[in-house]
Amino acid sequence: MVKLSFPDKRGLVSLPGTTAGKRHFARPTPFSQKRVDPRRLLAYFNYAKILSRIRKEEKSMSGHSKWHSIKHKKAAVDAKRGKLFTKLIREISIAARQGGGDPEKNPRLRKAVAEAKAVNMPADNIKRAIMKGTGQLEGAAYEEVAYEGYGPGGVAIYITAVTDNKNRTVAELRHIFSKLGGRMGESGCVAWMFKRQGYIDVEKDKVDEEKLLEIALNAGAEDVRDEGSNFEVITTPENYEAVLEALKQNNIEIADSNVGYLPQNYVKLEGKQAEQCLRLVEELEDHDDVQSVSANFDIDEEEIARYSAAQ
Repeated sequence: MVKLSFPDKRGLVSLPGTTAGKRHFARPTPFSQKRVDPRRLLAYFNYAKILSRIRKEEKSMSGHSKWHSIKHKKAAVDAKRGKLFTKLIREISIAARQGGGDPEKNPRLRKAVAEAKAVNMPADNIKRAIMKGTGQLEGAAYEEVAYEGYGPGGVAIYITAVTDNKNRTVAELRHIFSKLGGRMGESGCVAWMFKRQGYIDVEKDKVDEEKLLEIALNAGAEDVRDEGSNFEVITTPENYEAVLEALKQNNIEIADSNVGYLPQNYVKLEGKQAEQCLRLVEELEDHDDVQSVSANFDIDEEEIARYSAAQ
């Protein structure tokens, strides 16, 4: 991994390893006058580009980071109802079936087991879920499916689910869409609007901006976005674990993190449409068969907070 020295406000770069106990600065040598590691150059420009964008407050303000954090805090309640355990057991079984029962060799299973342990799922439950996935124990024949549709205002919605009865699941999801101002769509109608990526949300008041940028980019993050009250670190699925671990090792508190389908464009919603869309997304997420819901809504953080407080 390339270790970078980043410029301070004067455009000076710290030069480590010179006189002990002293901090030395020098203006960077023009690139034309010295050989530069291309990886270092690319990381440097990525850092400068992202830092410039954040400081100019070019915010997406989509509200997704805020919504992630709210849903993360509700996880304890879901666990008490048993909903979260059900979803995690299915995810563990599917992951074990597809990639084997050894978490050390199966990144998806490793992530699912870590999430199960984080909500205090008994070890026996985890073990049985893995054994059902590998076929060592009998269990329901679950399969992964994706559903697509539209919410109020034309918001695109992409759903991943794990079910043992696709006909039942699609009928129930179609009913939820219909009663809350949305409609189910054909396969492929909105999938192109989403990209599978990792996201790591960090509250702004709990991290130094430049420290977060340096650690995240050095660990392999693609981007760091200003999401109002949070920073959102974006990674490829492959680099997600490495970036998350790097942040944790540097004592950066994580508000929420996951690998999911992130929208590549947004639809602005306000007022009743915003409230109706949030209610639709929340009810879809609460369905037992649904593992994740992605939607390209652009809703102000204050509206999301008001909606959450009223529930």
